[in-house]
Amino acid sequence: MRNIRLTLQFDGSAYSGWQIQEGCVTIQGVIEDAIHSITKERSGIFGCSRTDAGVHALEFVASFKTLSLMKPDEFIRAFNANIPEDIRVVDADECGENFNPRRDAKSKLYSYFISTSLPHNVFLNRHAWQMPHRKGLNIHAMREASQYLAGRHDFSSFRGTGCSSKHPVRNIMKMEISEIRPMEFMGFSLNADVIKISVEADAFLRHMARNIAGTLVEVGKGRITPAGMKEILDAKDRSAAGKTAPACGLFLERVRY
Repeated sequence: MRNIRLTLQFDGSAYSGWQIQEGCVTIQGVIEDAIHSITKERSGIFGCSRTDAGVHALEFVASFKTLSLMKPDEFIRAFNANIPEDIRVVDADECGENFNPRRDAKSKLYSYFISTSLPHNVFLNRHAWQMPHRKGLNIHAMREASQYLAGRHDFSSFRGTGCSSKHPVRNIMKMEISEIRPMEFMGFSLNADVIKISVEADAFLRHMARNIAGTLVEVGKGRITPAGMKEILDAKDRSAAGKTAPACGLFLERVRY
């Protein structure tokens, strides 16, 4: 039995997240149907993360077991001929039989995009949180607040309801907040003010990245002080933090092994 590793890109706008759910169209379900079409085997596929409905990925790693003798490049062509165009297999290789995309990941990098342009740019509707703000967000305050989250902490204040993780302790290795202007798109320079929040951690709790983004926006608006972020973290209470940012602005950017 071979273990095949796939690297996927997807626009999550039309899907109910990665994990199979009854009555919903999911990325996992689409890929498993494609495996059956290609190999005639009913094989489950294991992903590196349980992305939420509407979340996107630039580099999502998954693996499945098969008896097929197809070469990696043949798998790439076969998958892309059997899945929708908003999902692409960009790489494939054979890995060790015990490789697990989620368990073996050393870190994951998520990036969140916020557009503060007024009026908003229509080409960012599906891929950024549209937040027209005449005064903009105070990015300096957001950066200061984000540093309280770096390191190993109990992130209960940023843990979404229904999280199945055994414990809330995670290690944030890097946090960066940058401004992007102009935003390059298909060779065009979009007249848009965009803030990118990047968080790399050893693992993430349910909605953790989106809850961090939502809380940082409250800091940017002046509703929470930068030092207030430490108070929120120490509270270990979800109600102490800001609201959950919309899924459309979140991208799984990279997974390290």
